[in-house]
Amino acid sequence: MITHKNISFFFLFLLLLLVLLNLYTAISFWWFPVIILIWLGINAIQSSRISSNYHVKAYCNNPLETAKKIALTFDDGPSSYTVEILALLKKYNAKATFFCIGKNIETHPEILQQIIAEGHLIANHSYSHSPFFDFYNAKKIAAEIQRTDALLEKFTSKKINFFRPPYGVTTPSIRRALQVTGHKVIGWNIRSLDGGTKNRELIYNRIIKRVSPGGIVLLHDTAPHSVLVLEQFLQFLQQNKYTVISTEELLNLKAYES
Repeated sequence: MITHKNISFFFLFLLLLLVLLNLYTAISFWWFPVIILIWLGINAIQSSRISSNYHVKAYCNNPLETAKKIALTFDDGPSSYTVEILALLKKYNAKATFFCIGKNIETHPEILQQIIAEGHLIANHSYSHSPFFDFYNAKKIAAEIQRTDALLEKFTSKKINFFRPPYGVTTPSIRRALQVTGHKVIGWNIRSLDGGTKNRELIYNRIIKRVSPGGIVLLHDTAPHSVLVLEQFLQFLQQNKYTVISTEELLNLKAYES
């Protein structure tokens, strides 16, 4: 497995080797910035792929699951559209996990209560979901996670175990913050891209092409096109004999601790 630690050690070794070689032979100066740029590029790509486990271990699917079972997850709520999502989940007898943003919990506490009352799981998706979240230091990231936990735990009376970093990006600071908070990172292996496009056909086709036993689907409960795609997708799953189960059941992990 490629991790931040072993990649960094490899490139450090390479740079030291070049320095030593330079003592005995003429080596072009340009090799040094080239190696550093390659290292930075690998870091950027791997950090943006939650399934890479580059900085932290992320649970993105259950590769051992052979039955037609998958999990649904929703990011960035609660919002007014969450109510419509909940109605569809009830209609198709499906359970989901909602990764909630702290500031949105403060705006829609009654919707969070409804999520729980209808048997779905709630999890942590940071307090602000700031575009600069990846650049925060570990102390600030831990504070955001703990602030959102405090909001969630008012409704569950249990410790929240699941966290999904904003945008699915991981960093060394997030790793250090999670060492303090103790959360398990939940990723996905079926990304809808409904947060980046409103093209329902594109979103729907992207999801169904990737559906397989043990998968975790990422959707958002913050826009009308996501609601429409969800109904299409739930119909597809029903027609193809798939069962939607919770991330707890799929991954055999506890979402809460007493």
